[in-house]
Amino acid sequence: MDERQLLAYGLSLIAQCKRATGDIWQAHIGAAAIGGYFLAHEYGLDDETAEAIRSQADRMRAKHPTVKAASSSPDCVPERAEAMIADALEQTLDRLHWVGHNVIYSAVSLKALRELGQWGNEDDIAGIVELIRAFKGTIPGRSWIGVTASEVKRMSIEESDGMPRIEGADQLSEFVLVELAAFQTIYRAESHHDLIGHLLTFSHGLNMLHDLGFRELFEKGVPSLLVLAKALRGSRIVERAEAVKLVSPVDRLPLVRSPRSAHLPHEREYWQQDFAGHDWDFGHVFKFPFSFYDHLRRVTDESLRARAMEQFRYIVQSNLVKA
Repeated sequence: MDERQLLAYGLSLIAQCKRATGDIWQAHIGAAAIGGYFLAHEYGLDDETAEAIRSQADRMRAKHPTVKAASSSPDCVPERAEAMIADALEQTLDRLHWVGHNVIYSAVSLKALRELGQWGNEDDIAGIVELIRAFKGTIPGRSWIGVTASEVKRMSIEESDGMPRIEGADQLSEFVLVELAAFQTIYRAESHHDLIGHLLTFSHGLNMLHDLGFRELFEKGVPSLLVLAKALRGSRIVERAEAVKLVSPVDRLPLVRSPRSAHLPHEREYWQQDFAGHDWDFGHVFKFPFSFYDHLRRVTDESLRARAMEQFRYIVQSNLVKA
């Protein structure tokens, strides 16, 4: 398989998502395919590990075929495609929407388009635009510990919150790894391990925008990322897991600790697990490592890197455990 087919496939899934399903979530698989491609290419992994990642991504691709491929004669000018997506994203940066998936989908699409050079026609790009615009007015997320979605929606960042002033990608990566390292326990719940994982992916999406030259979008998106971090800070230390305020349609008390992964995604052994058995955690098997390792390579503090990597073991292993 031409490895770049993963990029074209991912873009096609993202572009057709809203039109084919009427929803915003099938794009997870497209974003995961793009993440798998870059995870195998950009992090200095050995050849066997990179090939194992590509093999897993191709198996996921076979299980989730596109409704239709993009135009076989791509004619949308790259600058025009990027401008369409960036404009759609800007319209949704007013507050936190679905833990940052508007940013995540936009950023991986822009990164894949930049890597391919050209893809699709204007109607294909319009499909991505429709998906991004669908986030406007949506909730910040559905599952929380200690707060409700309405409370998160009303949150703002105050001086007393002690949040740093984020001015660049490296600083944002250091911030989210510090946040990750601060959790006393990571629980296997959408309201905990999944939200922490999306703190990584949302911030990585912002960093991709920064790297691709969309500095204004990066700056406009940071306040919403800080709101997610603020909401999560209340669950850094949970004294009694059976008595927390849990607001979730899917999680149940008592909260269960996430197990620790014996292997990490930069090791070949990690990719020898049966990810197909739980549908690659709807793509997060690729998305979480893609984001975590990008943050890790931007940070030089070895102590922080080690603490964050240990915590990440509880994020990735939780994906393998059925509730």
